[in-house]
Amino acid sequence: MLQRIRRVKHYSERDGPLPAGNIELTSFKKFIYYWLPVIIYCLLIFIQSSYPSPESIPALPYIDKILHFIAYAILGVLFFRAFRTQRFKESINMVIVLSILSASLYGLSDEVHQYFVPSRNADIMDFFADVAGSICGVYIFKLLAVK
Repeated sequence: MLQRIRRVKHYSERDGPLPAGNIELTSFKKFIYYWLPVIIYCLLIFIQSSYPSPESIPALPYIDKILHFIAYAILGVLFFRAFRTQRFKESINMVIVLSILSASLYGLSDEVHQYFVPSRNADIMDFFADVAGSICGVYIFKLLAVK
């Protein structure tokens, strides 16, 4: 018996959304690109917080607060990027609030974690630096990247 050969349609982004059977792959790619960096960065913060404090700290005043500020500014940006892929992405205020809140709560959990690590301590000023960093990171990224 002869079988008919069917042509296979190849999709490109110009063709519009993929058919329903490929939606999971698209969601997986979104997860890898937007949420995996958040998870990896949070894991790196957790690992770094698990080590004892360095015995010699550079003589720069408030260097630890500056490092907290920068680290959580980056985390705020990563959360912002990730939340922009969610259903509520059109509500930029919701994205901003959730990004700042998520990064700040992770900063709080990191300070609680450090309380239980030998030779580390929880510092409320570190938490304030985390919150300030997440606020600045999210707003600067919004101004530069979101139109």
